[in-house]
Amino acid sequence: MDCLHDACVLSQVRCHLGEGPSYDPRTNTAWWVDILEARLFEKLVSGSCKALVHVLPFQCSDIAAIDGGHQLLSAEDGLYVRAIRDGDIRILCPLEEELKGNRSNDGRVHPCGALWIGTMDRDAAKGRGSIYHVAGTRVRRLFGGLTIPNGISFSPDGATGYFVDTDEGLLRRVALDPRTGLPNGSIETHYDHRGGEGGIDGAAVDAEGLIWTARFGAACLDAYNPAGERVRTVPVPVRQPTCPTFAGRDLDRLLVTSAYEGMDAAERAADPEHGRTFLVDVGARGLLEPPFRLGA
Repeated sequence: MDCLHDACVLSQVRCHLGEGPSYDPRTNTAWWVDILEARLFEKLVSGSCKALVHVLPFQCSDIAAIDGGHQLLSAEDGLYVRAIRDGDIRILCPLEEELKGNRSNDGRVHPCGALWIGTMDRDAAKGRGSIYHVAGTRVRRLFGGLTIPNGISFSPDGATGYFVDTDEGLLRRVALDPRTGLPNGSIETHYDHRGGEGGIDGAAVDAEGLIWTARFGAACLDAYNPAGERVRTVPVPVRQPTCPTFAGRDLDRLLVTSAYEGMDAAERAADPEHGRTFLVDVGARGLLEPPFRLGA
């Protein structure tokens, strides 16, 4: 892997809109998607092998483990189960199938095994997005009126949920029932980024409870403590990082996707690593990602 300061290029393949990274510690494999090009990537975290590219029949924004042989794909019209061995894909449940202009966006599995998944208008029309809670095949709408839902993540004990509407710029928190991942408190502002450079995008929480977010358009990752303070900012070699997740045998690096969406030729030339996928050493350790529970 080519290393740039504290970041190493995991995959040279450029993503139009890289997102939804996931890590499987059993096989030391990283997974991520390119939403706009309907591609799924598979890559060993160690070694020099190239990423495998799987073409999907739909736009997918997020990938999560179910078990050693199956994955959950959050797609434009629903949630699907994919068999890793042969790539067979079957519908689990619909998601906003009546809203043809919408697609899924950021998602994360709560420690209890339920999924939080965001949706948005394909052209980011204001207020058309939502965040849903999915337990097995039961889908509940938690929050509506959003534009670009992102930053979905949870405290290590599952008692707090975080999310952001990137268009608004407010990182939010809400108290949760750790047993179900459902809100049992009111939404509060965790950090006010309005007027700041770039926009808060995807997020992952480390073992100490710090919320690590990608700042799209600002070439950095930020860490917020549970008290709502921005405590660290780490530069990355791409202007548009999109989403982190912890990876590696010791879960001590952040796997970070990126995008060249919306960049013209001059902007891409000025950002030579645009769209690539990286491993970044931030001096923190993560937690194992919980699998999605089909029978939740």
